[in-house]
Amino acid sequence: MNPRILIVDDEPNIVVSLEYLMKKEGFQVAVAVDGEEALVKIATFKPDLVLLDVMMPKKSGYEVCQEIRANPEQAGIKVMMLTAKGRDTEVAKGLALGADAYVTKPFSTKELVAQVKAMLAA
Repeated sequence: MNPRILIVDDEPNIVVSLEYLMKKEGFQVAVAVDGEEALVKIATFKPDLVLLDVMMPKKSGYEVCQEIRANPEQAGIKVMMLTAKGRDTEVAKGLALGADAYVTKPFSTKELVAQVKAMLAA
């Protein structure tokens, strides 16, 4: 079965391009547009990897990451933060809260796909 990826972002153009990119690579894809929807989708869709924006309505990506890490049933889920917030303190915060990777926007789609594949292979 192909790995499942949940894309969590409130920017429609980013969601569309990431969804296209990941489906083209053969992944099963689901989408959430805010932090609360992300938590519901994580529980129902059971993704292998979450591509998670930081700045979102209802719950931030930091809060979502924290909740994933606090739930033992979701321990195996990989979290890659995708965000425009690239200062060292924000990167450190994301990693400290349990993100497996932190990628700043804009990013190379080719590098992102390679990183996603590497994370899922680990």
